[in-house]
Amino acid sequence: MITVNNLSLSFGGNTLFSRADLQFVAGNCYGVIGANGSGKSSFLKILAGELEQSSGSVEIKPDVRMSVLKQDQNMYDEYTVIDTVIMGNPRLYECGREKDELYNKEDFSDEDGIKAAELEEEYAELGGWEAESDASQLLQGLGIPTSLHHSKMSEMEPRQKVKALLAQALFGKPDIILLDEPTNNLDVGSVVWLEDFLMDYEGTVIVVAHDRYFLNTVCTHMVDIDYGKIKMSVGNYDFWYDSSQLMQKLIKEKNKKTEDKIQELEEFVRRFSANKSKSRQATSRKKLIEKIRIEDMPASTRRYPWVGFKMEREPGKDRLFVTEVSYSSGGEKILDNISFIMGRDDKIAFIGENENAITTMFKLLAGEIEPDEGEIKWGVSTSQSYFPKDNTSYFANNELNIIDWIRQYSEDKKESYLRTFLGRMLFTGDDVYKEVRVLSGGEKVRCMLSRLMLSGASVLLLDQPTNHLDLESVAALNNGLTDFKGNIIFTTHDHQLIQTAANRIIEFKDGGITDRVMTYDEYVESVKVEVD
Repeated sequence: MITVNNLSLSFGGNTLFSRADLQFVAGNCYGVIGANGSGKSSFLKILAGELEQSSGSVEIKPDVRMSVLKQDQNMYDEYTVIDTVIMGNPRLYECGREKDELYNKEDFSDEDGIKAAELEEEYAELGGWEAESDASQLLQGLGIPTSLHHSKMSEMEPRQKVKALLAQALFGKPDIILLDEPTNNLDVGSVVWLEDFLMDYEGTVIVVAHDRYFLNTVCTHMVDIDYGKIKMSVGNYDFWYDSSQLMQKLIKEKNKKTEDKIQELEEFVRRFSANKSKSRQATSRKKLIEKIRIEDMPASTRRYPWVGFKMEREPGKDRLFVTEVSYSSGGEKILDNISFIMGRDDKIAFIGENENAITTMFKLLAGEIEPDEGEIKWGVSTSQSYFPKDNTSYFANNELNIIDWIRQYSEDKKESYLRTFLGRMLFTGDDVYKEVRVLSGGEKVRCMLSRLMLSGASVLLLDQPTNHLDLESVAALNNGLTDFKGNIIFTTHDHQLIQTAANRIIEFKDGGITDRVMTYDEYVESVKVEVD
């Protein structure tokens, strides 16, 4: 159990949250949610002992083992993958290392023998003899084959490093697991495996995630950081969202009734305060008005942008023909003989572990590069707008402010129009005069989405548009893509976005593709069947 008492955190005079009292118990999974900058990751760091709170306390029994998902992918580069995972139980790893050092001594003494025996006993109690097989099982579940288990971490690709660090956090049945964005960069099979693992886990899990489907699947409780407070509620993300929206609605309805009552009383006072026969009643109602209170609606840190796409003209029957396309880079074949046709009603999700192949396909579709072989042919009446995974070229060394930057992509150049448009994307007041080169990752994504909305394109190409977005912005984007009447080709790690916006799944694997007309949930079930 973790007990949080009167916890507060402030930075530079700005209070992220205060007076939090919470309890986290075994057998539950707690999803930590809140707007960007609300303090989610900082809260996890306080629980992990990596950050000191401004006031209050966190109580954890000394015999409880906590495991934390590490964020530095390079900190274990000198170790093998299997050792990195086993280091998730520091005492077990250290015990094994000390034991091996003793046995490797040339002048092995009687004292060394006694010490070795003690270490052998402790090693066995900690599960040392099963450690390597347990670690291997975790790695295989996350999609890292046994052939790589004894490779150095420095030799692993970034996505594989993320999986190894996740396996480390899960290793050895810790009592408490803290996970900050564990589904980032995971393929669908690994996410499904992780969901199953956490649902069967008997300890305490506390997780920060922007994946709504993941939160709905694994969480038993939500921990909401908002209004400068931390509140815990029972249920998954959807239950929390519906409940919070209902509460806001009830408060608004109650306040509306109260305002109507005040107006009624004020009207009586206005009409009869000078009437001698009714002056006493008017005075009574005036006192009643002073006692009536409108319930405060606290200022939420959550902000919901508006995302909507509208094509300027309806394209004809022919949309896109990709015929036997191949592409190589640096002597490596990235795409091999890719063919597919996009129909008028298609909204296609590209998925797969090889994100390089997916991004290459987007660049080919956008005309940024040319295929080595094959042909990409767009319908003559179609128009395309591209959201690249890497938007650096749009912002680096760019001294334009936001309003002048977006003016480049708008037919209506008037500042009043651009201000209104940017306001819906949460750029208000003097924000519109910030230079685009200093924007945060989330702000840059909102700028790129604004550019996309102004394009009027009939086909949207989006490579990881949810990166850097908070849950509220992802939900707004989800609504915009679902409502769009044109074609979409997109890729994202957000399960719910794929499920609700796509009607066709194209998986990239080993240079080729598998093309399936189905929902994402149907695809995930098919993957489960194949794995089983």
